[in-house]
Amino acid sequence: MFNKYGAYGAIHALLAVALGAFGAHGLKSRLTDEMLNVFETGVRYHMFHAIGLLLIALAADRIGKSNNSIRWAARLMHVGIILFSGSLYVLSLTDVKAFGIITPFGGLAFIVAWGLAAYSIWKAKSNE
Repeated sequence: MFNKYGAYGAIHALLAVALGAFGAHGLKSRLTDEMLNVFETGVRYHMFHAIGLLLIALAADRIGKSNNSIRWAARLMHVGIILFSGSLYVLSLTDVKAFGIITPFGGLAFIVAWGLAAYSIWKAKSNE
């Protein structure tokens, strides 16, 4: 399972770089400054959490793959990227404000994922 999430993290990092380049070079003249900023926020959080997903996969390898809270941290980080960054990408490209309703759910997934990661790592460290 964690090889899968490590791969997802690397794929998300690849996509963040590609989408960042696309935004900087392909969208600069097509989007308003406000919508370009929204797109760039999606890219920034995409990359931060792609790295987070890689770190969670590495931590899971060290603390044990049977740890349910680290499993949920990985799942929620992945879902958070899709919901948070994905909704910002779609919002910026379509200017359909309704997509902004999805973004906080992705943010909540990030918060819970980081909390579960911290809990899992702390708990594993305490058991040594």
